Amino acid sequence: MAIEVRIPTILRTFTDGAKAVDAKGATLEELIGDLDARHPGLKDRLIDKGALRRFVNVYLNDEDVRFLGGLETPVADGDTVTVLPAVAGGSR
Repeated sequence: MAIEVRIPTILRTFTDGAKAVDAKGATLEELIGDLDARHPGLKDRLIDKGALRRFVNVYLNDEDVRFLGGLETPVADGDTVTVLPAVAGGSR
């Protein structure tokens, strides 16, 4: 069994339009490495200077990984990882 990674619309060009893809790894960092091997370019959109990009939110089973251990957060078969770009805006 693999780990399901849910991909936001803005990054689906890297996954040939797939809303969710499978990946493997013992930690979030390994999982992102596996994702990048299968879907080149994703890692650069998620990680900058060895940390998650500031405006990218990643959730492991609905928990923000920044509060679980960041890139060192353990992941396991059957988990779900959701990638969400932070969105800001509004009107004056």
